[in-house]
Amino acid sequence: MAMHHITLNDGTHVPLLGFGTYKATKEEGIASVLAALERGYRLLDTAAKYDNEEQVGTAVRRSGIPREEVLITTKLWRENLGYQQTKQAFAESLHRLDVDYVDLYLIHWPANAKNYSNWQQANADAWRAMEELHADGRIRSIGVSNFWPEHLEALLQQAKIIPSINQIEFHPGYWQPQVVDYCKRLGITVESWSPLARGKVFGNEVLETIAKYYGKTVSQICLRWVIQHDVVVIPKSTSIARIEENLEIFDFELSAEDMQRINDLPQMGFSGELPNIWPDRVTQ
Repeated sequence: MAMHHITLNDGTHVPLLGFGTYKATKEEGIASVLAALERGYRLLDTAAKYDNEEQVGTAVRRSGIPREEVLITTKLWRENLGYQQTKQAFAESLHRLDVDYVDLYLIHWPANAKNYSNWQQANADAWRAMEELHADGRIRSIGVSNFWPEHLEALLQQAKIIPSINQIEFHPGYWQPQVVDYCKRLGITVESWSPLARGKVFGNEVLETIAKYYGKTVSQICLRWVIQHDVVVIPKSTSIARIEENLEIFDFELSAEDMQRINDLPQMGFSGELPNIWPDRVTQ
């Protein structure tokens, strides 16, 4: 399996396919990350909120793979925004991972008017701390997650560094094309979370028809669709079979017509999470 890569705006080469670890905790979490690394994954995605940074770090060390060959992503939780809070939260993540640096550090969710008296400044203060940690070499690339154009526009008024990545909910039935287009205009790489729409893609007639035509699974079709949008994808799984299956997406290509058919699918699998109203959720 030849892994394909994309180059971030800071020159970092990142695999188009990574491994998500949400809900992968305790020994099962270590085992799943180890299995992924043994099979060729080199981009790992965790977060302070996932409560599994320790397991991810343990798996990387147990794998025997040189640290510089594994890209570790973790995230700053939305209740810790601010300059000093960011420095403290990052130090705690670094300790739990037991590494000297992280490859990618993201603001997990932007501050908003419901939760911060000056949400623009809260995001900017967190970003200033991240820029300093980047300059110190403790973070290789800095980025954001779940930022809409309004949050990026405000951030860029004070930022010295443009985010390298914006990790957003992106899957058939909810792929936020306006956010994607905005990011691409700024040179910000988009990364997909929940690429299988929380399982809602399974049983979809259009996706099943396309999968049958290509001789692939619905999961593989969805992951291929994501990367053909030049979007990084980080599916999560604790199943060895699924971990292996997800790698088999580089030996075929969806036609422009099939890409459009998937683009046009009606809303499904939306998490209900919106960055401008958290912690409230909207239902489908």
